[in-house]
Amino acid sequence: MAHIRIHHRTTYRYRHAVNLRPHRLMLRPREGRDLRLLSHEVSVTPQAKVSWATDVFGNAVATAVFSEMADVLTVDSVALVDLTAAAWPVFAIAGSALTFPFRYSDEEWTDLGALAARQYSDPSQQLRRWAQGFVAGNATDTLSLLKDISSGVSSSISYQSREAEGTQTPTQTLDRGWGSCRDFAVLFVEAVRSLGFGARIVSGYLFNPDQILLGSQDQGSTHAWVEVFVPGAGWITLDPTNRSMGGANLIPVAVTRDIAQSVPVAGSFVGASDAFISMDVEVEVST
Repeated sequence: MAHIRIHHRTTYRYRHAVNLRPHRLMLRPREGRDLRLLSHEVSVTPQAKVSWATDVFGNAVATAVFSEMADVLTVDSVALVDLTAAAWPVFAIAGSALTFPFRYSDEEWTDLGALAARQYSDPSQQLRRWAQGFVAGNATDTLSLLKDISSGVSSSISYQSREAEGTQTPTQTLDRGWGSCRDFAVLFVEAVRSLGFGARIVSGYLFNPDQILLGSQDQGSTHAWVEVFVPGAGWITLDPTNRSMGGANLIPVAVTRDIAQSVPVAGSFVGASDAFISMDVEVEVST
């Protein structure tokens, strides 16, 4: 078990005081079987009224509403968690899903819904062909297939940290041959969806105490990975950036259909078009 502290600070700076519109915050770690949330505090400067809700995916979402103008906005999130995920998990996959292709039950297919639908166009079937290349035969071991696609992402795409907002489309990532962790996650999810799997994006933090994992230069950082639904095993965690399976080094905050739904801090302001100066993000993940 790892006892972990996460400090996530986002700072916006403006040339002069602006009217801050409501900001949406997704910063609270998502509790589960392998993660226990011991405490979590969010502080916002200037002072704001913060209210909490739960979105359609079961994520904790806060909304900060401001009553005063400001030229600096700071959002501080501090969480303490216990992470107990196994380093080498064993999955009890249902016999009906041990080999690919398999069929989800009618209930599973209905419940997966949009999580099994592709989110990006692929008119030339480039992504579909790329994903199909990992299928060894008409009866392929399901877990091996998922591992092979995850390894295929990181072996064919060069990792590059990118501070700019937004995410590449899967075909852009394939064409360019490089991407960030969120580009890797989107490519993987769309690839397995093209084969008929239900999958979702996960955003959160990478715990990297030995500083050997991609996606972080220090002990931790924000990170993106994926989960694939396999009957019997349920949601299986895969991190294509590091070719890993299971959540031993991963602290989830949000699970979503699309990466754009998992932005940690999002909002707007009313002011001059040149008012915005910068946004700085500092993340410290430590024991």
